[in-house]
Amino acid sequence: MSELTTIARPYAKAAFEFAVEKSEKDKSAVRKWAEMLDFAAQVVKDETVQAFLSSSFSPQKVADTVISICGEQLDKSGQNLIRLMAENKRLTVLPTVFKLYQHYVEEYQAITEVQVISAQPLNVTQQDKIAAAMEKRLARKVKLNCSVDNSLIAGVIIRTDDFVIDGSSRGQLARLASELQL
Repeated sequence: MSELTTIARPYAKAAFEFAVEKSEKDKSAVRKWAEMLDFAAQVVKDETVQAFLSSSFSPQKVADTVISICGEQLDKSGQNLIRLMAENKRLTVLPTVFKLYQHYVEEYQAITEVQVISAQPLNVTQQDKIAAAMEKRLARKVKLNCSVDNSLIAGVIIRTDDFVIDGSSRGQLARLASELQL
């Protein structure tokens, strides 16, 4: 089972990252990809299709057959994934790709709290920019908890779990002092 996961992970990760990138324009892209992968995985689980996949047909023929069975359930990007997996003789792991994709979606939909400590109160535009950058960086939705600390002089400190970005003047001065002491 772990071998299937190892084989399926790059495909699931690529599909997920592509869907997230597309979701900037089409908010339902992540859900659409889940539906495509689910349908294609169900097709591949069929005993007749399993026998066909293990036959000696060319990868092009295998891909075309699976795509024709899926019909309009797959868009161009989904068809490209099927073709790529067929070329690499990996279509049998499609159910595992779907499971891993679902796992990535669940992680993505989880909301992470991000502490933002600034020298001055942040306006809505600044908060939106920070939230967007952190969502992209963490690949999940974020909730900002903003606070003000005048001792920072200028800039912000962004903190979540074990991830810290210190863009404050106080932090920069501390790093400079540390370097000068060496």
